[in-house]
Amino acid sequence: MAISLGAFTALVAPETPSLAYSSASPYSLRLAVPARAAGRVAIVRAVTSAEASKPATGKRPPRGIMKPRRVTPEMQALVGVPEIPRTQALKHIWAHIKENNLQDPENKKIIICDEKLKKIFDGRDRVGFLEIAGLISRHFL
Repeated sequence: MAISLGAFTALVAPETPSLAYSSASPYSLRLAVPARAAGRVAIVRAVTSAEASKPATGKRPPRGIMKPRRVTPEMQALVGVPEIPRTQALKHIWAHIKENNLQDPENKKIIICDEKLKKIFDGRDRVGFLEIAGLISRHFL
């Protein structure tokens, strides 16, 4: 609710207010209104009217990498569903890697591919973990 400057000053003090620049920003003004008690000055920031933001109504549909996409039969054999978001597919792949202990013990950034992973990773025996996201992109239709 917005209140006009004149009505605001009439409510707070009957004296005429003086304007002063704010120390926080040279572009904003403060309204110095003499207080009713013993000569103190109350600093009040002027309020401008603005529309209240609209509250979110419901849940929006997933977009981008969160949107479920159809996958190839090779990817479907690993994740178990015909349609999955990219983020969930990566989670399934990492769960498979952790379950079967497929990380190189000397360098944990290298994945040693088993038969299921070789189908997804173009037949490669070893894959860097940063390459996984790029290699699975062709499996999303």
